[in-house]
Amino acid sequence: MPLALWALALSAFAIGTTEFVIVGLIPTIANDLSVSLPSAGLLVSLYALGVAVGAPVLTALTGKLNRKWLLIGLMSLFILGNMLAWIAPSYEALITARILTGLAHGVFFSIGSTIATRLVSKEKEASAIALMFTGLTVALVTGVPLGTWIGQHFGWRATFLVVSALGLVAMIGSAILVPNNLPQSASASLVKQLSVLAKPRLLLVYAMTAIGYGGTFVAFTFLASILESVSGFPSSAIGLIMLVYGVSVAVGNIYGGKMADRMGPVAALSYLFVALAAELFLFYFTAPYPWLALATVLIWGAFAFGNVPGLQVYVVQIAEREAPHAVDVASGLNIAAFNVGIALGALIGGHIVDKFQLIDTAWVGGVIVLVAFVLTRFSGYLDNRSVAERAAA
Repeated sequence: MPLALWALALSAFAIGTTEFVIVGLIPTIANDLSVSLPSAGLLVSLYALGVAVGAPVLTALTGKLNRKWLLIGLMSLFILGNMLAWIAPSYEALITARILTGLAHGVFFSIGSTIATRLVSKEKEASAIALMFTGLTVALVTGVPLGTWIGQHFGWRATFLVVSALGLVAMIGSAILVPNNLPQSASASLVKQLSVLAKPRLLLVYAMTAIGYGGTFVAFTFLASILESVSGFPSSAIGLIMLVYGVSVAVGNIYGGKMADRMGPVAALSYLFVALAAELFLFYFTAPYPWLALATVLIWGAFAFGNVPGLQVYVVQIAEREAPHAVDVASGLNIAAFNVGIALGALIGGHIVDKFQLIDTAWVGGVIVLVAFVLTRFSGYLDNRSVAERAAA
């Protein structure tokens, strides 16, 4: 694998860290900036909305730009956003910084996969994409807990400064290692992207993604606050717990993908959504007991992100049938759907925290995930009906 792929993986590591590390820092930021927990939760929602907008819209608008220089520009915007977060004098400035960083995130993952495939031969394309996304997985396992630890011991601003430094190293690596003459695919226009949204079957899968993935963020956004206020863990322990959660996420991603390959995405997602909902309901009861809460969080991580491979594979399968001219666009819009789910989940969680109790976010998230299960079964029914109709014809 060429060294340029490692520069992409480092970029993905930095971007993944800055997206999810905020969850471990919410109590600290809320206290330091004198804002409520729901207001601090908006730092998750607005970042995710920046990704959701940036992925389809900015990717289309920058389609004709040189890939290498676009990549360097995106990492420059990423560094700028994190530096602004580091020096943010107010809550409003921090919100602006998060939105800017989210915009860079959205476009990076839209073009990153394409760049990775251009760096290798045809038979190594999947491995190249997997290597790039390893940076995101490693961020969940090491970057997020380390960033949380830094924020707990040196202040939350220090975390964003360190992430900025990582972004700078990744940008320099990309400038040196990524070729300047990468071939470009024809850029997808906004009209072409919007035409994908006119396909009811794809809209159903996007709803499954947003609701099924977003349901967990109703509680996950405020996980650090729940562990401190309900479970009684000291703030210094949150980084270690996030490490345990990250390891569970990595395992869940692997086995979620294997389940989707072996059983088919609909069957795998059905099992995963039911298990995830059960875990969220269970957390409502175990949260007051530290060791039981820790065990529940460990298992929760595996199911919370185990649905990602199945959802992404399923949208590609549906797109190949419903919109074969725009499979890449359909796949990219599913990335936007993931982040719409994060944004809505964090917003709903913030409303619950404001009106009810922190721990109520767990059972509400479970109910939302069950809605995704119902949509998944309905989508599977439509698949079976379509197969039967083709067979009859």
